[in-house]
Amino acid sequence: MFEQINERLVDVKQDLRKKEKAEVQLKDYQKELKTMEQTISRLRKQFESEKKDVEKLERVSLTNLFATLSGKKDEKLSTEQQEMIVAQHKLEEAEKTKKDIQAAMQELNFKLTSLENVEDEYRQLLFEKEQMVTSSFSPSAEKVLNISEQEGNLKATITELDEAITAGWHVENRLEQAIRSLEKAENWGTWDMFGGGMISSMAKHDNIDKAEDHLHQAQRSMRTFQKELLDVEETAQLEVGISGMLKFADFFFDGFIADFMVQGKIQDSLDQARSQLDSVLEITDRLKDQKEEKERELKSVQTQKRELIESL
Repeated sequence: MFEQINERLVDVKQDLRKKEKAEVQLKDYQKELKTMEQTISRLRKQFESEKKDVEKLERVSLTNLFATLSGKKDEKLSTEQQEMIVAQHKLEEAEKTKKDIQAAMQELNFKLTSLENVEDEYRQLLFEKEQMVTSSFSPSAEKVLNISEQEGNLKATITELDEAITAGWHVENRLEQAIRSLEKAENWGTWDMFGGGMISSMAKHDNIDKAEDHLHQAQRSMRTFQKELLDVEETAQLEVGISGMLKFADFFFDGFIADFMVQGKIQDSLDQARSQLDSVLEITDRLKDQKEEKERELKSVQTQKRELIESL
């Protein structure tokens, strides 16, 4: 019976932390979803406006006739079309992001449903613990049960650090893939400038498409990473603006689309991706250090607990 309560205390403590974590993450996602819906509304209006501008230029009119005769219509239409495509692309990306957020929220709601009775279970265990300590003749009994709660807390912290490290690795992987695609696009772009022709142009745009896909996945991973860091920011003593990390990811992606579709800039995007990768690597290294420290603490607590149990 004594060992059973010990084991259940360890497990329930971890479940309580899981529930707290899911609630914090869900609240953050709810705020993010509201912001994303506002962004989608703004981008939809922008796209409709750009679309109307293109349609106006495509109509036959006296102004268009003069523009055609002066040789400026195609240039103006091309600019308007580019702006429309950029607006459409940003809108599509924002809608993808909204779906990502909703999927993450659904998963968290499912997790919270499975943990809805954990507080009742914990209260019941505390009652059983009190009864057992009262009926026990050993002064070490209460110490063992308290250490079990401490053990549960440490195990929960290690799990949270582990999950944050894994989320960081996913971001690193996606950013590295994006950087490789950007580097290839840059190389083909240089070849294109020296008369590489259609093949080099196609290869450049193929790598740009791949980079964009990797960056969307990096953005999704960054969102998960940011949520994991909400739980361990204090534990790992992270002196980073975690919410700023997500804002940077959104801003970077918007800039990436505009740069490529309007200006064809690759180097700026490469520099930003490398800088972001360095930041993520630094954070995951600090998380790993914290995990090792907590594992040492856990080992010490488990040794202390075993010695107390043996003395009962």
